[in-house]
Amino acid sequence: MAARFSNQIRTGSSIYTCDVTQSLETLDWRGFLARPPLPSPPPKALETLARNPILITGAGGSIGAAIALKLRTIAPKIVLLEASEGQLFALQSAQSTSTETINQSNVSFVLGSVTDAALLDEIFSIHSPRLVFHAAAFKHVPLMEEQPLAAIANNIFGTATLVRAASAHGAHVVLLSTDKAVEPASVMGASKRVAELIVLAAGGTVLRLGNVLASRDSVAELFARQISVRAPLTVTDPAARRYFLTIEEAVNLLLAAAVMQSPALLVPDLPAPQYIADLAKYLAHALAPDREVPIKFTHLRPGDKESEQLWSSTESCRPSMMAGLLSIDSPVLSKSQLHSKLSELRSALDARDISAALECFLALVPDYSPSCVVLALRSQAASQVHHE
Repeated sequence: MAARFSNQIRTGSSIYTCDVTQSLETLDWRGFLARPPLPSPPPKALETLARNPILITGAGGSIGAAIALKLRTIAPKIVLLEASEGQLFALQSAQSTSTETINQSNVSFVLGSVTDAALLDEIFSIHSPRLVFHAAAFKHVPLMEEQPLAAIANNIFGTATLVRAASAHGAHVVLLSTDKAVEPASVMGASKRVAELIVLAAGGTVLRLGNVLASRDSVAELFARQISVRAPLTVTDPAARRYFLTIEEAVNLLLAAAVMQSPALLVPDLPAPQYIADLAKYLAHALAPDREVPIKFTHLRPGDKESEQLWSSTESCRPSMMAGLLSIDSPVLSKSQLHSKLSELRSALDARDISAALECFLALVPDYSPSCVVLALRSQAASQVHHE
């Protein structure tokens, strides 16, 4: 059901055809994952989410929309915040035309960004959300390598602005993070690690996820699109591996994390990561069983890693109180250190100083390894300053 709702939203875009999204919707992902589904939160746990209004940022995305659908019948009020006009319009259109979508009486659509402090204060003042699912983020690794200041502004200071507003109004924040925040090799991953630190320092909850199958712009959608136009399937490296889970599993984990309502860094309880090439072969067999679909290995892009992890060498995991989730013990900065470094990063961002911003990044995330693209941008910026 959640997949159908999010697919309705995706088909509002001209990039992917309806046939592609429908083909992914009907796939048996269990056949690829080769594991039992992760557990759903118990009904009694979900009842605790039904007591107060809920805000979802990045609501036009696959996971944001699926959360909204899941909560539509139990939450007294849902506020859907989305920065993309096209995605918000698609979300409204899907809501008004489908019998499976959110009840119109308890939903509000808001066009705007989490970086807009005045808008956030207005949302909290009018709607009084007590729980926030923060799914808004720039997530494309290669693009963010070329636009590091945009990643900082949105992923870091958007999160900081949201957390300040939520704290001022007594709301609990659940951040949707990524395994790319672990010993990051990309600006996107490093920015999400800083977002984790911000949320944890404010007493919020962080859930790191892996690759969500069939979510918008996921590798599964890329492969399905390539199959539909008879193009080779492009895989960065034969050894490239990722953690995979379904949209339904991702939503259930976020709801379970929200129920815990305490400062926590959580990850899914998953077995070893799987080869991306195996996903390509699975989709080729499932979507084009009557023909041979070639796989073309390209190369790891700047910011890519061969394999992702759910926790770093400086972190440790232990069981959590919720089935399907592990709790991560992670080193964090003191609030004063975090505030000081974020202030320096803000100054670098305002000055559009990539070199200073990178230094702040390395102080905030010591295990971040900048790519050649980011280092080249820093050198280019330094050269321009020298010539001036």
